[in-house]
This record gives sequence, structure tokens and C-alpha cells, in this order.
Amino acid sequence: MSGAIALAGKAALRSGAGLVTLAVPDVCLETVAGFEPSYMTIPLPCDAHGRVEGPTRPEILRLAAAADCVACGPGLSRSPSVTEFVGTLYESLAQPLVLDADGLNALAADGNRDRPRSGGPRILTPHPGEFRRLTGDCDSSGVSRDDLCQQAIELAARQGWVLVLKGHRTLVTDGHHTTYNDSGNPGMATGGAGDVLTGVITALICQGLSPLDAARLGVYVHGLAGDLAAEQLGQVSLIASDLVAHLPRAFQQISDKTCSTGPQP
Repeated sequence: MSGAIALAGKAALRSGAGLVTLAVPDVCLETVAGFEPSYMTIPLPCDAHGRVEGPTRPEILRLAAAADCVACGPGLSRSPSVTEFVGTLYESLAQPLVLDADGLNALAADGNRDRPRSGGPRILTPHPGEFRRLTGDCDSSGVSRDDLCQQAIELAARQGWVLVLKGHRTLVTDGHHTTYNDSGNPGMATGGAGDVLTGVITALICQGLSPLDAARLGVYVHGLAGDLAAEQLGQVSLIASDLVAHLPRAFQQISDKTCSTGPQP
């Protein structure tokens, strides 16, 4: 799924990250690099199915040492080796770590989320299905949105996470402070939109925002880009790359509003 990581990388660039590096399986490096010349790509060894392998961990930790924030999950795929690899990052990475998609699935499969960790802040961005896997309650598809949000608040407080529960009025919480986002539209329920959000949040953390503030602003500007794209293209035709294309205008609109009204409390 080379498009997933490419979307995340392009979104990070469009959200103000000065330097973006994508570490990808060597078999798809040329494909990922071909999407955008403005980010760097680094090849990782992989198995016969194109999934990163266990020996990748030392290289990733070495690369991460120079990063302000690390994101993991878009296009990652699933395997026992990937699960072990994500567990290592989750436990020990010193930098803030944004987990999405198969990064979340690996964390859920690991089953040891309650063990002590020595790393930095953790920001998780699940949709409802991924959230249910994280809680271990995969049979709760009939649970109301309100109940899911309450579970998310409690889980974030217990684990020390910043949790972004995607969906209508996306929830952002650290278990103590909670907001519901009011930007965005149904046309954004399209493949790759979550990968774009991962890139946006990661870039905002790189610029010095706290994980909670980066998640709150990232979710809002991501939804605003979707609204701007829908105004031009309609919701039916909206695709994830349209969100990336409209991020500059979304950030500019926020900047213009801030300059005209002054900082908000």
C-alpha cells in the first residue's frame, strides 16, 4: 500500500514539516519516491511479501534519533515481525510516536499495552473498528458513538495517550481534556484520508505543538481542507489527495482568521 505512506508524507510536507523521510520496504521504494520529490526515502529489508522484517528495528531507531516526531502505520501491513517491531517502537522510542492504521492493529495484536514503557508521548488515531480492536472488544459494533467516546476518554487517561477517535465530530482527548471537532464532511470517508491526518498531526508536533494541541489543530485543519475541497469538487468525487492539495488554503484561512481576530484564549 505504497500510496498510504506517500499520502502521509505529502501531508506532512504541506503541514509545515521542514524535512520528511519515509522509511519503506525496499521493493516499493521507487514507487513511493515517484509520488513526490520533496521527501526523502530510505529502503528497509523486507520479506517475500514486502513486509518489513525484525532486523529493521536497529535502522529505524537510528533514523528516529534525528527526528522530532515519528509516525508509524500507513501502508505497513501485518505480520508477527511487524507486531514485534511496532511493540519495540511503542515501548522505547524517545520521540513522540503517532500510530495509525496497521500500527494500531499491531499494537492491538501485541496485547501488552499495559506494560511499562520508557518512551515519549503516544498519539493514536483509530477509526471505530481499530478502536474496538485496541480495547479487545471486537464484538461491540452495536455500541453507540457516545459510549465509544466515553470508552476512549477512559482508555486515554489510563494509558497516558492522546487519542483521536475518528468519525462524525472526531473526538480528541488525553483523558483529562476533551474536544469534539466540527470541521469536515461525509465525503472524507474515503481511503487514504486517515493517512493524510497522520501526516498533518506529525508535522505539527515537529513544529513544537504539544501532542494534544497538535492533534486538535490537525483534526480541525484536516477537516477544513476536506470542506474546502468539497466546495470545489463536491463530496461524491472527493479523494484523499484532494485533502493534501487543499491543506495550504486551509492553513492560510486559519492564519488569516488569527491575524484578523488576534490569538484566541
